[in-house]
Amino acid sequence: MSHRPWEESADFSIGLSPIDEARWLEGCEADPAARKDPLHAEHADLVWGEMQPSRPGQREAAALLGVSSFGDLPPLYAAARTVADDLVLVEKTDGLWRVSAISLSAPTFFTAREVLGKSLAEIHGPVTGFNDRFLARLVRIFDGLRPGLILQRRNWSVVNSDQPFTPFSAPVRARIGEIAPGDVGQALFTRVERQTVRRLPDTGGVLFTIRVWLTPFQALTESPERLAAFARAWRSAAPGFAAYKGFHLYAELVEAFLRAHGESHSVNGA
Repeated sequence: MSHRPWEESADFSIGLSPIDEARWLEGCEADPAARKDPLHAEHADLVWGEMQPSRPGQREAAALLGVSSFGDLPPLYAAARTVADDLVLVEKTDGLWRVSAISLSAPTFFTAREVLGKSLAEIHGPVTGFNDRFLARLVRIFDGLRPGLILQRRNWSVVNSDQPFTPFSAPVRARIGEIAPGDVGQALFTRVERQTVRRLPDTGGVLFTIRVWLTPFQALTESPERLAAFARAWRSAAPGFAAYKGFHLYAELVEAFLRAHGESHSVNGA
């Protein structure tokens, strides 16, 4: 469990920090195309979308990933087949940063067709308080991102699925009632999204990458400190963040798991 963002924040935050190029993409998948190609063939409108003027930006993004031959494929998708991460091209149109192309093989309850052409404000509208608290700052980051600078952030949620491809929440959450309290360690997962942003210097767009890591709850018990950190974050999560993530749906199961492993105190220590 290399990514534990709940140890840093129990609330939604931008939390972007610089990383060097050697740490840009984390790899660890031998053949990403073997996972992504069937999804592209069976669920094209869920996992892929492009606006026609985006091709120059797509080509530049692909070149950044060392891909120069596309065949009949859109350049961004050709590049996405070579990396584990999902790739999102964000370009400024009519004064707003909008998604102009997207390859999405590991969505956390959203689809390519839902975000294609949308602005940052429209995409983050469902996140409680985001536009009031963070939108202006995020736009400034995109506007001021200099070539060569790579920024990383991570967020987290709890899900009852070990599948990276979860475009819709309803089928996943409909199975919550089937989970017995004693099975939570293997039935619930922390789902971490590692995201990076990087300027495309020639076309001016931003390449946004998303990598999903899924870890069963049982891994939280590998050390008392790790379990305690998660318990603190879970129990102290800001109401808006918890509501957006659907934490209430898992509350009884998570609390049963925490109590069973010695984390019986509440946020107030009672």
